[in-house]
Amino acid sequence: MEQSFSSSRPYLLRAIHEWITDNGETPLVLVDATHIDTQVPAEHIKDGRITLNIAWSATRNLEMTNEYICFDARFNGAARAVSFPINALLGIYARESGHGMGFEVEASVADTSDEVISESTTDNSSSEVDTDQPAVNDDTDAPRPRPNGPGLRLVK
Repeated sequence: MEQSFSSSRPYLLRAIHEWITDNGETPLVLVDATHIDTQVPAEHIKDGRITLNIAWSATRNLEMTNEYICFDARFNGAARAVSFPINALLGIYARESGHGMGFEVEASVADTSDEVISESTTDNSSSEVDTDQPAVNDDTDAPRPRPNGPGLRLVK
């Protein structure tokens, strides 16, 4: 009898978040903003996606459970609650170096073929947070992808 395992996505998210933080970099997540039950600032969504800073210093009450990621942050000076299901998570990477991991889009969320999620998919808008760390990634600080250079790949 084959055992059914739970999704590895939340465990990998927490591990990579810790690894990025321990290395003194800023963890950003790429989220499918069209996924059901996703609550993110609509004004920062670009092409159905949003890039969010989930550093401890940029969030309050950050929770990364096996089902949801939830936190409070400031966007353009206004406090907002953010939450999205773990299945809406497309990737996590460090703003400064681009190191991280991409995740396969769930079949129930969207129909897609294998693709590389790169830093070029980040949102171009910026916002203010309590600690001068933007909750939405500002593209000017993001590393530019290089041909055959670092990037995020989908994990199956």
